[in-house]
Amino acid sequence: MTTLKQIDLTCPICQSRFTSHAVLSTNSFGGKRTDFHERAAGAQPLPYLIHICARCGYAGGERDFSDDADVSPVLREHVWDELAPKLPEVGGAIPGSAKYEFAAKVAAWQGAEPRRIADLYLRAAWCCVDEGDVEAERFFRRHAAWQFEAALSSYDGAEREERAVLTYLVGELWRRVGDAALASEWFDRVESEVMDPAAQRWVLDAAWQQRSCPRDWFE
Repeated sequence: MTTLKQIDLTCPICQSRFTSHAVLSTNSFGGKRTDFHERAAGAQPLPYLIHICARCGYAGGERDFSDDADVSPVLREHVWDELAPKLPEVGGAIPGSAKYEFAAKVAAWQGAEPRRIADLYLRAAWCCVDEGDVEAERFFRRHAAWQFEAALSSYDGAEREERAVLTYLVGELWRRVGDAALASEWFDRVESEVMDPAAQRWVLDAAWQQRSCPRDWFE
C-alpha cells in the first residue's frame, strides 16, 4: 500500500503557502513494465513525488520548495508567462502527468541536465498510463526519448555504467511510440554500450526480446 503524509510548502516564485501530499511509504505488487514503470498496491505514488503551486504553476520535488531552490528572475518570468496561464486548463485536481510536465519545464529553465529532464518526462508518460491518456503518453515518451538521446550524446551526460540501460530505454520509448525502425536502431546499439557482459546480460536479453518479439512486462 502507498501511505501518504501532508506537508506544508511555500512556493519560491509567488510565496503562496499550501499543503501537499507526499509519499511516506509504498511497495510494489511485483510487476514492472519493460520501460521500468513499476506498479504499487493501492494509490500510485508517482503523482505525489512532485508538488505544484496551484497559483503560478511552479513544480518540483520537495527540495525545490526549500530555501535553497534555484529561482532566478528569468525562471520567475517563464513560470508566470508560460505555466500560470495553463492552470485553468488543467482544472481543480492537477493530474500527475501535468505536475511532471511543469516540473520538466522548470528544470529546463533552470539549466538542468538532459538526464534529469528526461526522467521527468518519462514519469509524466507513466502517469498518463495510469490516467488513460494515450495521446499525452506518446507525447511525453517522445520528449523523454529526445532528452535521453541528448544525455547519451554527451561524454558526461550519463554515467558510464548506465549507458547500456539508457540506450535500451530509448529504444523501448520509441517502440512504445510506434516507431519500430528507430527502436531497432537503438536496441542494436545496446551491445556497444555494455561494460560488463555478465552483469548486464539482462539488458542485452531485453534489447533482443523487444527487437524480435516485443512484450510490455518483464517476466
